[in-house]
Amino acid sequence: MRNRLYVGLILLLVLLLSACGAESKEDVLKKLSTKWVETKGYELDAKMKISTGSEPRLYEVSVWHTKPEFYRVKVSQTGEDVSQTIVRNKEGVFVITPTLGKTYKFQSDWPEKNSQAYLIGSLAQDIKADKDSVMTETKNSYVFETKTRNSHQKMLPTQKIHISKKSLLPTKVFILNDQKEEQISITFDKITLGTSRSAADYKADMPEDTTKNETASTDTELPVFQTHYPSLQWEGINMVEEKVIKDDKQERVILTYGGNKEFTIIQSPIVKKDVDLVPVFAAGDPADLGFVIGAITDQSITWEQDGVQFFLASDSMSREEMMTVASSMTVSESK
Repeated sequence: MRNRLYVGLILLLVLLLSACGAESKEDVLKKLSTKWVETKGYELDAKMKISTGSEPRLYEVSVWHTKPEFYRVKVSQTGEDVSQTIVRNKEGVFVITPTLGKTYKFQSDWPEKNSQAYLIGSLAQDIKADKDSVMTETKNSYVFETKTRNSHQKMLPTQKIHISKKSLLPTKVFILNDQKEEQISITFDKITLGTSRSAADYKADMPEDTTKNETASTDTELPVFQTHYPSLQWEGINMVEEKVIKDDKQERVILTYGGNKEFTIIQSPIVKKDVDLVPVFAAGDPADLGFVIGAITDQSITWEQDGVQFFLASDSMSREEMMTVASSMTVSESK
């Protein structure tokens, strides 16, 4: 009897000691909040892979952030002369597209209501907001599985955030679909905390080489216009009509869908123009489609991709549903 009591006490002591050595989710969250959110600013470089289309796309991401409201995010497609920069300063939110020589201006609170996996402040808020998040540990990392708070929550509901135990900084983020398949991955190459840049560094200016090479850039050929179709297969939604309209100025393709959801997609080739040095006001909010940033309202979304200008309108779809359709557009057989 006495031996059994000794064995029980020893087992209890081992459990208590092991529990004392393990950090709880709350302990780690407190450390992250202090390190990530309370910093006056940061800069980072990352690589992003998007696998939602027929072929994976690779991007280089560069971020500057200075508290409280200054952001500059440049996303460049690897191996292609295609990039976009989103800037938030005191004047508003701007999306700069050097390839097209265009700058759009939004009156928006981006990125407050639209979490971005390459913004470490957004990741901290994602973890904090999900009371049911799960933390596991590997030898070198804390791994948080949380709900996403981005504009694709139904299509991409879950993410896994890997955090270095040594630096307490994120190293990788995997965004998963409802089948737990990896759709977007972000690998952080370098993160520097405590940086601070002046307001002048957050001006929404077109890159100098764009304006200097304006004449040459207007001669650059855009991709041959090809009709894009949604690759989604939603039950109860079918194409009603495909119409091609041609005139002396341009060609347009109008796709009309009906059923449980009704929407219309208009697409036309982009006409390359001179660099527009004056920002064009865009109604709505920036819409991050992963590969490009468009403009979204409650009834429509517009964006430019692969040399094509798109406009999707619907009175029966949510913003998230419109963005899901927009993200799925690809050159393929009609769906």
